[in-house]
Amino acid sequence: MPGGRLTTEERRLIAAGLAEGLGYTEIGRRLGRPASTIMREVTRNGGPEGYGADRAQEATRDRARRQKQDPRPAPPLPDSGHGRDPQAVQDFTESFTELLAQQGLPRMMSRVLACLLVADSGALTAAELVQRLRVSPASISHAVTFLEEQGMITRDRAPGTRRERYVVDDEIWLRSTLAAFQMNGVLAAASQRGAEVLGAATPAGARFGSSAEFLLLVNEALGKVMDEWRRKQAAAARAEEPGD
Repeated sequence: MPGGRLTTEERRLIAAGLAEGLGYTEIGRRLGRPASTIMREVTRNGGPEGYGADRAQEATRDRARRQKQDPRPAPPLPDSGHGRDPQAVQDFTESFTELLAQQGLPRMMSRVLACLLVADSGALTAAELVQRLRVSPASISHAVTFLEEQGMITRDRAPGTRRERYVVDDEIWLRSTLAAFQMNGVLAAASQRGAEVLGAATPAGARFGSSAEFLLLVNEALGKVMDEWRRKQAAAARAEEPGD
């Protein structure tokens, strides 16, 4: 995979590709760059609608100047053992953070969640998160409170210590899907009520009725997926139980 910073010409080609309506994968193919590199470049410089080659180039120069002025050491790369390429891990962490942010998760919360997800332990203390992300303890506290409220992380104590740590587990996406399932149910009920109030035969009422039907179909599918996942998890747990 090619390395090095994007050139001005590459940024102009990215802008041209976005104007053509091309996806990150196709733009990356044309430039010989990973799609994650293109996604990260576009996301940090205005997004698909606001990306400009000259503006992105100047922003990159500004970031480089700030980094040269920053005397602090670079943050440690997360979990570089197991024969992994540390830079590849770092690049993936950054691209996954951008993906979470694109899905609507606030940026600091995205950074904390991605940092926890790539840690093999799935658990880090506040001090470890501060060190890895190079942010203030207050930023970490705010982010983990938000993520905990969303059911995406939990808290426990580090073994043998009194230090609190923050944990992700294999149930994170199940809990996230369950939250979506519950919200869809609320929206479906409200849409059904909207259809009744506005009149199912009117354009507005029909729109709400169609929305309710769609949301109920989505929830039916989500319910089946969650049930299947629970069955697989239960079967796996039984398989791991010691024999009689």
